[in-house]
Amino acid sequence: MTANSETDETTIRQLAAFGAAETLKARYFRLMDLKEWDEWEALYSPTAEMDMRGEAAAMARLGIPIGDGEAWLLRSPKTIRQSVEAALDGIISVHHGHMVEISEIEPGRLRAIWAMEDVIRYPAGGPLAGFYGYGHYHDTYVFRDGRWFIDSVRLARLHVTPLPLKNG
Repeated sequence: MTANSETDETTIRQLAAFGAAETLKARYFRLMDLKEWDEWEALYSPTAEMDMRGEAAAMARLGIPIGDGEAWLLRSPKTIRQSVEAALDGIISVHHGHMVEISEIEPGRLRAIWAMEDVIRYPAGGPLAGFYGYGHYHDTYVFRDGRWFIDSVRLARLHVTPLPLKNG
């Protein structure tokens, strides 16, 4: 094997991994918004972590306390699912991820930063109608048992625009 063919094989492997990560994150957003929690939970590795402490701080700034920030450092697919499912119960959400930056940490392990925006609509009687949010997801992915999984997620919100309650 020549150095050139090794480089080509590495490039092909990386491109396939990057495409799989993009598909995985698209599925993450779609399943979360559709509230298909069994399939959503299955996207995570057994050792997965989700750091939503920044989310807790952003919500507190809006006057929507969602609990102690440390409670939003979630470990295990089951805990992640239970927390996010409870947080989105009765809420309409639309999440978009775009302009991804993906890099390989090592074969079988990727890092990605996704620009994101979301729209959250609360049910009637909430403190506000909802919000538009903007920021970045910082993720890692791992290849195990023949497929890619989300290994870590951290949401860093840059800005949140509240949607005011309608009068009358």
